[in-house]
Amino acid sequence: MESYINKTDFFGGNNPEEITEKFGTPLYVYNENIIRNHMRAVAEVITKYPYTANYSVKANTNIHILKLALEEGLNCDAMSPGEITMLLKAGFPKERIFFVPNNVSDEELKFAAEHGVITSLDSLSQLEAFGKVLPGHKCAVRINPGVGAGHHEKVVTAGKKTKFGIQESDIPKIHEIAAKYNLTIAGINQHIGSGFLDPEPYLKAVTNLLRIARGFKDLEFIDFGGGYGIPYHKLDDEAEFPMDSFKKALEPILDEFVKDYGKAPLFKSEPGRYCVAEGSVILGRVHSVKENSGVTYAGTDVGMNVLVRPSMYGSWHDIEVIRDGKVVSRDSLKPVTVTGNICESGDILCADRELPEIKKGDLACILDTGAYGYSMCSSYNSRPRPAEVMITKSGEVKLIRRRETIEDLMGLFE
Repeated sequence: MESYINKTDFFGGNNPEEITEKFGTPLYVYNENIIRNHMRAVAEVITKYPYTANYSVKANTNIHILKLALEEGLNCDAMSPGEITMLLKAGFPKERIFFVPNNVSDEELKFAAEHGVITSLDSLSQLEAFGKVLPGHKCAVRINPGVGAGHHEKVVTAGKKTKFGIQESDIPKIHEIAAKYNLTIAGINQHIGSGFLDPEPYLKAVTNLLRIARGFKDLEFIDFGGGYGIPYHKLDDEAEFPMDSFKKALEPILDEFVKDYGKAPLFKSEPGRYCVAEGSVILGRVHSVKENSGVTYAGTDVGMNVLVRPSMYGSWHDIEVIRDGKVVSRDSLKPVTVTGNICESGDILCADRELPEIKKGDLACILDTGAYGYSMCSSYNSRPRPAEVMITKSGEVKLIRRRETIEDLMGLFE
């Protein structure tokens, strides 16, 4: 069972202990090469027809990562005016940003329009609101394709039990509202969920969305959504998303649609997690090891404020132990529960996980934290958010976001 850190030379020849001595813990560490390689992979999902991969920036909004997406030719999806602003600051032109909000105010709809960003409307009421404040404008609509998939029920974004999208039976009402306010429906989009490794539900949803698209005339684009997963159980040799076979299965579906529709609109996808998840780890310090009722607990400074996914979703993140700058062998394992430093019983990174012996002073290296890691951080318990560093292509360790301070937290008070 090979170490992921060693196999990928994740730290680019740098000693992780020396990195933490300089930047402290907990610490998000990104690998530029890994992120770029994943971005290039999604940029090539469709090569036969007009296509763009729209990086879903909610996965990770660090402006330095957004600049990597820009350099790799990706477009981006934004969920808020804040994300639109981040993208513009990173250098994205307005036409390469797609606003895909959920339950937003008239002011947010106007904000996107004022910045020249096209918006997708998630419900009939939102489409009506858009028409009232922006009559005569161009927009898109989000369709619920009736198929959902994902690693947890809380990330399934289509099907019968979800708040997202307009159901197919309401499509005639879309046309009625569009006519009422002289709106141009330029595109349709969907998103079935996040973190799936089996492409079949996605292919079914694509097929279904293309069937629905035949009921819209002269669409400029069709957005299939995203959600390609990554192997979070990589230390147990979990298989990666089968990108090559997925691409081969997707192309004939597109061929049939283009033949019937009479043209190839711009096809889009919305990968977020796949672009960045494997490109980051968190380095946290082990500050205590104890036993309670026969359970070994390793207490770290990686609390649920730093990485909330295990507490929120029960998500699995592989953990490697680093001692004296080197990954500890997994030849001898024993169960240990790794926790954070937050005053919550749910502040657990893993429970009864088979890991090498952990000692006070070790580094716990939590893998696959680039997606929905820092972007979901909080200052709960008034603990400032961690710093982020990037291992660049040249192997330099570059600070890309400084550590938050208590003074930063106090600065918002009047």
